[in-house]
Amino acid sequence: MTFFVTSEPLGDGGNLGGLAGADAHCQRLAEVAGVVDHTWVAYLSTQARPGQPAVNARDRIGDGPWYAHVRRFDRPLVKSEIHGDTLREAQVGSNMFKLYTVTENGELINGVGDPLPRQHDILTGSMPDGRAFPPGEDRTCNNWTSNDEGAAQVGHSDRVGNGNTSWNSSHATTGCSQRDLVNWGGVGLFYCFAVD
Repeated sequence: MTFFVTSEPLGDGGNLGGLAGADAHCQRLAEVAGVVDHTWVAYLSTQARPGQPAVNARDRIGDGPWYAHVRRFDRPLVKSEIHGDTLREAQVGSNMFKLYTVTENGELINGVGDPLPRQHDILTGSMPDGRAFPPGEDRTCNNWTSNDEGAAQVGHSDRVGNGNTSWNSSHATTGCSQRDLVNWGGVGLFYCFAVD
């Protein structure tokens, strides 16, 4: 396993303790699941702030390929494919779909049509190509430090809903509190990738 969705949130809305806090959460969950031979990072973008350049989620995760905790799927995730970098890749689409985007324990994420609570909104702060939004309208809960004002861009782990089938950039929330995330169909989960 070199890719997973966090099985549990940090529980403080969009305040993940910044990228460092999110990365530490990925590392901890992977180690608890028995995967101790990798360095893990969260698939999250941050927006440019005075004196701080933007960080693109796609640049944080290395080049892959990555494999989920799903034994029946041996097709790896490839960086250019999951972001649709070429016309061909955009037409074919990625293999990021509900049965592949599972937790570090191999569990499915509740999505559209599953028993409640729905948790398919996955925090990314990213545009479909995996890059950060320009400065201005907050899409990262103040770079993952706010549990109050701002918004978070989310993707859908099951690629269903809102007329947008994006795994990493479906819509923005209307706030950053834990309640805001839950009201939109999430709970504060995010994607984790092994970078080595």
